[in-house]
Amino acid sequence: MNNITESEFTKKELILKATLNLIKKQGFEGVTMRKIASEAKVNVGLVNYHFGSKDKLINAVIQILVDSLKETFTILDDDSIEPRQRLKQFLLQYINAYYQYPFIAQRMLVEGTIIFDSQKEFIHFMKAFGIKKMQHTVEQLIGKTEPETLIIIMSNLLGATFLPALIEPLYEKVTGFRFPEMEKRIDLLLDRYFSDANSEKT
Repeated sequence: MNNITESEFTKKELILKATLNLIKKQGFEGVTMRKIASEAKVNVGLVNYHFGSKDKLINAVIQILVDSLKETFTILDDDSIEPRQRLKQFLLQYINAYYQYPFIAQRMLVEGTIIFDSQKEFIHFMKAFGIKKMQHTVEQLIGKTEPETLIIIMSNLLGATFLPALIEPLYEKVTGFRFPEMEKRIDLLLDRYFSDANSEKT
């Protein structure tokens, strides 16, 4: 029987937070079990007890982001919300999940390296559920059902949402301007894509 005490749970959370902090500062390659133990102010044996290895610990850290990203798709199931507003809320929540852990998201989503089970879980979720949820909402907005068209629109929406987050620091240095706040960016993006659909409803 696996009885986890409150103290053990707290220690496990401390270890996960310490790992997140170290990855943010030093990257995945710079993290060691000894450094994690030092950051969490626990002994190495306790880190091994809870996670077994560095790979399993990093997998658990990536799982935090995966769970956050998967949760954002829930809004797309709510047909009581108008499709454009539903899509807007989804994109806002999705990019906010990225901003919580950008150093993990870049490794997981941008570099395309698939090593950990948590990454494979997210890919499976997207294939089985995520893409279909987005397709359903976009289809309601444009009235088209061609899978290729829907995939292209979905990819462009996600790409246009993510790109500013990736290049924001460089953009500010080069242009001297800041991107508008995220909600305004998404409104502009949706206006570009779905202005015809909006006019039909007004």
